[in-house]
Amino acid sequence: MANSRFKSWQAYEQSFKLASSIFRMTQQFPKAEMYSLTDQIRRSSRSVCANLTESYGRREYPKHFHSKLADCASENFETQVWLDFALDCDYITEDIHGQYLDASERAGKLISYMQAHPERFLKAR
Repeated sequence: MANSRFKSWQAYEQSFKLASSIFRMTQQFPKAEMYSLTDQIRRSSRSVCANLTESYGRREYPKHFHSKLADCASENFETQVWLDFALDCDYITEDIHGQYLDASERAGKLISYMQAHPERFLKAR
């Protein structure tokens, strides 16, 4: 079985926790949103975790590793936009919105740290 050390990365832990929480939160969204806002916010939040996992598999190739981290950052920003829409549609309160944005910002800072210090995460050659 392959080693899954990416699961110990703080960015992965934070992103996974956020995506799981978003899934539970969106279960309360109107059924009319199932194939739009609900689907989009779930996809973008989960994509952060998936791209972190892919970056782990690309650790031997610095440019590919960095590209996957850029994808993580983009998906994290997209999640923030969907949170804004959820707030604007009154599906979540300002307090909940703020909590989720804070969690997303924490994940984003961890991803940015990885981008700024790739040598700490790249596979040694």
